[in-house]
Amino acid sequence: MTIDRILKAASVIPVLEIATIDAAAPLAVALAAGGLRVVELTLRTGCALDAVGKMKNAAPDLIVGMGTVRSADDIAASRKAGADFIVSPGATPALLDALAASGVAALPGVATASEAMTAEEAGFKALKFFPAEAAGGIACLKSLAGPLPDLVFCPTGGISAERAPDYLALANVACVGGSWIATKAMIEGGDWDQIQMNARYAAGMKR
Repeated sequence: MTIDRILKAASVIPVLEIATIDAAAPLAVALAAGGLRVVELTLRTGCALDAVGKMKNAAPDLIVGMGTVRSADDIAASRKAGADFIVSPGATPALLDALAASGVAALPGVATASEAMTAEEAGFKALKFFPAEAAGGIACLKSLAGPLPDLVFCPTGGISAERAPDYLALANVACVGGSWIATKAMIEGGDWDQIQMNARYAAGMKR
């Protein structure tokens, strides 16, 4: 599965932090029932890798990526766990080399024009723009569109439900990432109805 195909299946990608493995299956069911097809787990908890398989078993059509990937070891572990794609918060030369060598669909993270150009030189034309709001948000992405017309971005970081449509209106934005769909508190509280409602609202957003 290519990153282009994955991005075409998503307008908003929920960024998820799962603290307990028991939450993985009902979370996947709620997100899929709300109409979302692509999700990103974060490699910040001890059960994140195990959660990939649990989510895919519970919602077989869900495309599950692993985020917060920072090393070749993280890439290997994520692939072994069954992640469909990889997302990184940044993109060091070593990480870019490891991502390219792995052949896995990936969204390397960038925050500046120089970082975006470095990622493009490594063969990546779809990039995560992070942390989106703190790094200049919509104004920055508009500025990057002129000199870097071949690149598309998935801005993530500080983007609210209200701001997401403004990002999606940009020509160089393929989709946006957002934690508001299923916050850590919602997941820990088992608020699956609210998560499904948020997912349905996100799925209705158009580029």
